[in-house]
Amino acid sequence: MAKSKLANLDEHLFAALERLSDEDLSSEQIEIEVKRSGAIVEIADQVTENARVKLAAAKLFAEHGEAVLPHLPQIGQVKE
Repeated sequence: MAKSKLANLDEHLFAALERLSDEDLSSEQIEIEVKRSGAIVEIADQVTENARVKLAAAKLFAEHGEAVLPHLPQIGQVKE
């Protein structure tokens, strides 16, 4: 499974769901998976929110052009 890509978020979430639905897990293993899945969901929520903010910034740029860039300093910057 590819790592750290928004496009792969569904795969990570479904993999966690599959682990949780494994009927052969002991109570201890289920508890571990529940904690792990909770952490995955919390991170997925943050990744999704980050993508939502980027999309909103892109929409502002599309609607208002370069005039909005001073208010969106990270648009167009390339990481070095």
